[in-house]
Amino acid sequence: MRTRRGISYPRAHVCLDDIVFERRDFAGDNMACRKRRRLSPGIAGKRDFFDVLPDDLVISIFSKLSSTAACPSDFANVLIVCKRLNSLAVRPLVLSKASPKMFAIKAKSWSESAHRFLKNCADAGNVEACYTLGMILFYCLENRESGASLMAKAAISSHAPALYSLAVIQFNGSGGSKNDKDLRAGVALCARAAFLGHIDALRELGHCLQDGYGVRQNVAKGRRFLVQANARELATVLSSAAASNNFTRSWLTWSPHPIPHPNPRHNHRHQAVPGCPLLSDFGCNVPAPEAHPSSKFLAEWFGARGGIPGPGLRLCSHVGCGRPETRKHEFRRCSVCGAVNYCSRACQALDWKLRHKAECAPVERWLDEEGDGGEGNGAGHGNVDVIAES
Repeated sequence: MRTRRGISYPRAHVCLDDIVFERRDFAGDNMACRKRRRLSPGIAGKRDFFDVLPDDLVISIFSKLSSTAACPSDFANVLIVCKRLNSLAVRPLVLSKASPKMFAIKAKSWSESAHRFLKNCADAGNVEACYTLGMILFYCLENRESGASLMAKAAISSHAPALYSLAVIQFNGSGGSKNDKDLRAGVALCARAAFLGHIDALRELGHCLQDGYGVRQNVAKGRRFLVQANARELATVLSSAAASNNFTRSWLTWSPHPIPHPNPRHNHRHQAVPGCPLLSDFGCNVPAPEAHPSSKFLAEWFGARGGIPGPGLRLCSHVGCGRPETRKHEFRRCSVCGAVNYCSRACQALDWKLRHKAECAPVERWLDEEGDGGEGNGAGHGNVDVIAES
């Protein structure tokens, strides 16, 4: 039997010591080696057919492995087996097909080698690596230009989360001043991400249409987009549950209780039951959707630093977001209690249904930390009031 390269697989009686092994170095050049292999006495009489397998066959297997990896260790364990696997596993073809879960790196495990791995995957054309590394560079390492460039590279390839993240940056003017906001560009990016099926982008677009934020106001169309967003979220959760045989009838029963507060000190005020943003929209009590690995990384990164991104800066109060402010008073604040702040209308709507509805209490007056009125607190600046129950 011959491969596409014309190399025949060895028969059982073939002596491997006389075979010319074709290897490739990191630059892709052919390296022929006729040197006899040194075998220990215990394995001298055994046949090892792995070394004569063609490179393209091994790379094809690695590509399948990287595209189905469930965690970074699934792929990392291959790299430490031998030198040949280590060199073939980092080929661009393999890295370009890596799954999003392969980039679910813990913030405490961040290192120069992890940075280099993500960079190699991004250079190989992996859009998930471009987005994940772009988020880390932009928000965590404060390399705004490189981070935005990588997210834009992913957005050009129609990566919906990257399009939505760039929309949030445009809405807030992140990385710049208040004058750098571009609401029309944010709405256009949200529309593109919503067309590709991004639920948060569709929800954000619905609120923009309802409030006339960056687009001509159309309450009926905005409301229709919000209903579509909730329907898509419900369908996504139920389909994933059915695939994992984890569906329970209790998910379709109504429950008035919110999910637990992320701060354990506040849990005594609410009954802890599972729930999600669909709770007050459709009366369904289903598990909350899993956050993107990049959002988890941001939450862990700033959580290890006390939840303070910098002097006078705050994190988005929505649990599944993790985005920090890049300047003071960048995020919009709840217009009733002033105790929470959000990077986007979608995050505010989600957190209102998740937990803030049960916590929000009006106060007579609240001032900004610097006493200058803030850029994101009044309705005159385009902020969303606390969203009423549907």
